[in-house]
Amino acid sequence: MPQLILASASPYRQALLQRLGLDFEVHPSYLDESARQGEHPKALAKRLASDKARSITIPDALVIAADQVAILGEKLLRKPRDHATALQQLVKCQGQTALFYTATTVMNQSSGQLWEGLDETRVRFLSLKEAQLDQYLKLEQPYDCAGGFKAEGLGISLLETIECTDPTALLGLPLIWLVGVLRTVGLDPLEPSL
Repeated sequence: MPQLILASASPYRQALLQRLGLDFEVHPSYLDESARQGEHPKALAKRLASDKARSITIPDALVIAADQVAILGEKLLRKPRDHATALQQLVKCQGQTALFYTATTVMNQSSGQLWEGLDETRVRFLSLKEAQLDQYLKLEQPYDCAGGFKAEGLGISLLETIECTDPTALLGLPLIWLVGVLRTVGLDPLEPSL
């Protein structure tokens, strides 16, 4: 069996992958995640996931990498990093629908074979008061999350609807798609021999 590597420093992606019960190592890929001039958000997410997977060079490893890009209209919603930026971002999202593109790349280091997936999630925000948004941010401090909220936590109270094909994609790693890929290489989490 190939060594399973997660090319991510994200504690959220690590927790998601742990759900599958497979042994894996974490080897963060620290890349410049800036968008290129005119680069579409879908293309940005796909490029970053692919670049992260390719940056890990461990022989015979199966590398999993992902990236998420969120947009509101034409504007990127980044990880806010601080309270003021998160509040400003959430205020703009009120009553609006944001799109989250979660790209995932799995690379077999031995053969060079790549599997690439892209999930699109539509998130409709409620129209809340700024004081409510401020209180949410003080309670959860989601400054390291694209869009500035955690749907798996109290951030769900900010939302009207979530439309997706894989609920784990919004959290950072689409497990439905990933399990399908892992099964093709013999890493089925439901196989008793694992």
